[in-house]
Amino acid sequence: MGGSGSGRHWQFGADTTDDYRSIDIRWLKREGLLDSGISRRITWSRDGEAAGSINIQSEPGRVILDYRQRDRGGEWQPERYPVYLATTPCHMGGERHWFLCPARGCGRRVAILYGGAIFACRHCYRLAYPSQREKPGDRAARRADRIRDKMGWPGGILEGGDWGKPKGMHWRTYERLCREHDALSDRSLVGIMEHLGRFSGRF
Repeated sequence: MGGSGSGRHWQFGADTTDDYRSIDIRWLKREGLLDSGISRRITWSRDGEAAGSINIQSEPGRVILDYRQRDRGGEWQPERYPVYLATTPCHMGGERHWFLCPARGCGRRVAILYGGAIFACRHCYRLAYPSQREKPGDRAARRADRIRDKMGWPGGILEGGDWGKPKGMHWRTYERLCREHDALSDRSLVGIMEHLGRFSGRF
């Protein structure tokens, strides 16, 4: 653990943010859980089954996290510690809340903490976002699908291209998106063929 060093250390890790339980301060704010004196137990679920829980108690300038954790199937250990908060002004008025990462030597101002032995920022756990683990072909397919959604076309590059211009879209915009879609589709199909070639070479 620890937060010293480059903010790009996560590139060398194997896990992504989806692999960890998380607490989002924006959600806590919307739910009124940052009001002093509020205490509430939050439960995570996976495939419809409870997968963990934590009690969050709000105090002036901080929240107290209270939960149990164990390492690799060992004995359950209680954890209880404060996470201090900060605020910054918003351009349109009001303020935005942040966690100050509690990992030793860190203190980064972040919106989300990820839970391992302690809850800390993604930099401390060297986590990537799921999209950063994508292969280039998969990324191209996802971007092509985004264009198909904008066009109102059926999903999936294997459905083929050009199902017509959406009503109200300028022709110049439509033609640009078609070019982008076709280039991304070609890039994705090349990735599929390369993958199949490597897969077939194993036999």
